[in-house]
Amino acid sequence: MSKENTPTPHIGAKYGEIAETVIMAGDPLRAKFMAEKYLENPVCFNEVRGMLGFTGTYKGKRVSMMGHGMGMPSIGLYTYELYNFYGVKTIIRVGSAGACNHGLHIGDLVLAQGACTDSNYADQYQLDGMFAPIGDFQLLRKAADVCEEKGFTYKVGNVVSSDLFYRENPNTKGWIKMGVLAVEMEVAALYMNAARSGNRALGILTISDHILTGEATTAEQRQTTFTNMMEVALALV
Repeated sequence: MSKENTPTPHIGAKYGEIAETVIMAGDPLRAKFMAEKYLENPVCFNEVRGMLGFTGTYKGKRVSMMGHGMGMPSIGLYTYELYNFYGVKTIIRVGSAGACNHGLHIGDLVLAQGACTDSNYADQYQLDGMFAPIGDFQLLRKAADVCEEKGFTYKVGNVVSSDLFYRENPNTKGWIKMGVLAVEMEVAALYMNAARSGNRALGILTISDHILTGEATTAEQRQTTFTNMMEVALALV
């Protein structure tokens, strides 16, 4: 890691313009919403490819907020650069997910203890077996404590990070049988990048739709109303 590596091809910031803790959302407009709502004196450090990023302070602590796009290739690219080129130590993903558990409802939170996946992302590590991506325990424990203190409805457990949003043959029955709570598209790659770089990560997800019941939310609701997970993430800074 050195200043010579920045800016990168995908992030226009210079070394030092991004905080050691970054809260990320798939939608860059959600990152902009969070920065404007919660940060003092936010400064935009990235506009490359429209993937907005901001650095400011929250209760006196320096923190950055940034979009990461959709899917594991996108979050994998941005978090790799943040961990390996910008000195970032902690990344918290705040995102939406589809519930596949009858105990979850629209607006509930899922703290991703681990992330199953149908992706081939881990193949790059040439491991002699299957890698189990997990979140940082200290972040996870504190996030659960914050949910308890604030009275937020939440569950802790496994999610599945899928490469496909539109699947030719949808079948979640196997994941449901294995106790997976929700489906999303990024956490597994985030956890693998954190593990490989020796850093920390946690996925905090809001249920935006329900695979079993058909409940759903709008894009605007997902962008601006899922504030509980944002408050939990900020409490971890």
